[in-house]
Amino acid sequence: MKAISAASEVIMHFTIKLEDGSVADTTHNAGKPAKLVMGDGSLTENFENCLLGLKEGASSSFTLAPEDAFGQPNPDNIHYMDRRHFGGDTPAEEGAIIAFSGPQGQEIPGIVTAVSGDSVTVDFNHPLAGKTVIFDVEIISVQ
Repeated sequence: MKAISAASEVIMHFTIKLEDGSVADTTHNAGKPAKLVMGDGSLTENFENCLLGLKEGASSSFTLAPEDAFGQPNPDNIHYMDRRHFGGDTPAEEGAIIAFSGPQGQEIPGIVTAVSGDSVTVDFNHPLAGKTVIFDVEIISVQ
């Protein structure tokens, strides 16, 4: 059985839990594991370090501080927008998650956190930013 190394392609199931035990995300709901390439920048260095050495068939659980998982909330990712930009498919309602177009045309989700008069506050931070998370992983294959 191969162990995960710095350039491995890994297929795994994962569950992300908050400190209170509630599940924030899991691949088990879709029944389809995730695929990642170590070192491609999609995961933090500390997350990858937790995976290094795990072998096919292994299960592990590790706790990551916000800095090592989804980062701390960045105040620069909170934007104040004119309410005129909302309506129809994009309601200016607190708690709404809306897809916005980024500078390169990519889709960026934002959460409406406040509506006051003509001003709508949208938070573009990752929903798990600032949170300590527990990752449960099951390694299916390592290439």
